[in-house]
Amino acid sequence: MPPRKDPDASANVPSFYGAELRFKRELAGLTLEQLAEGSFRGIPFLSQIERGERRMPVDLARHVDEKLGTDGFFQRRCEDARKARQSGHAEYFADVAEMEQHAETIDDWAPMIVPGLLQTATYTRAIVQAAMPRARDEEVEKKVAARMSRADLLSSENPPAFWAILDESLIRRRILQDEEMAELLEHIVKAVETTRSILQIVPETAVAHPFMMGMTRIMTFTDAPPVVYSESLHSGQLIDYPALVKQYRQSYDLLRAAALSPEASLAMIQAAAEEYRNGKHRDGPEHRPLA
Repeated sequence: MPPRKDPDASANVPSFYGAELRFKRELAGLTLEQLAEGSFRGIPFLSQIERGERRMPVDLARHVDEKLGTDGFFQRRCEDARKARQSGHAEYFADVAEMEQHAETIDDWAPMIVPGLLQTATYTRAIVQAAMPRARDEEVEKKVAARMSRADLLSSENPPAFWAILDESLIRRRILQDEEMAELLEHIVKAVETTRSILQIVPETAVAHPFMMGMTRIMTFTDAPPVVYSESLHSGQLIDYPALVKQYRQSYDLLRAAALSPEASLAMIQAAAEEYRNGKHRDGPEHRPLA
């Protein structure tokens, strides 16, 4: 049996955090299985934390502190680990950016802004500048680069199963110049088709639907419970309470039923892209009779 490889605690904050967890666990005479008992997390998840590969979430930090009698040590270090992983993302999104790397499935509902995994650099730049009009150019570009690097997830060796539902207003709202809007929509179609993702559009004629609220994301994992992330203008919230997560997942299933089929949705985006290219884009919602 090869010797155990200990993490380099000096490499970064998560590695220090993981090495300390292993030290405290072994000092207490507990196995990973014993430490995981009573939490919502699996043994592989704890093992990855000890190796410095994943950040310890707050709920697990509370459990570990109680189990090991570490007087809130791991809870106090959660903030340090989160900042170490931030890398250009909004502070409230840092945890989500890390978690999506390990997700088995990602379901996005986007009523106002194209999901980050489907954005172009031009679109991201316009969104960031609109939200942060006083930001320096280097700060804007750092956020653009961080957003673009996330898109590599869909073309990775083992990508999550990605499902996005967009409101039709996203493809009608002229945020960029016509040529750039066409490029954005064509990029969305290509990204969905080449990564075997699924995209649906909630049409303007859908007067009411289950998710008449802000951006929402549901992520599932092979070694941890599912979580929900909801976002508003300058804040975001991670929800892991099982009963609430279940309600969100049920609402997302109902939203799928209210949306157009994936085939009709991509056809609508392609038609809109062509309208932008030909200068025939229609501004504002088209008032059509309800079916």
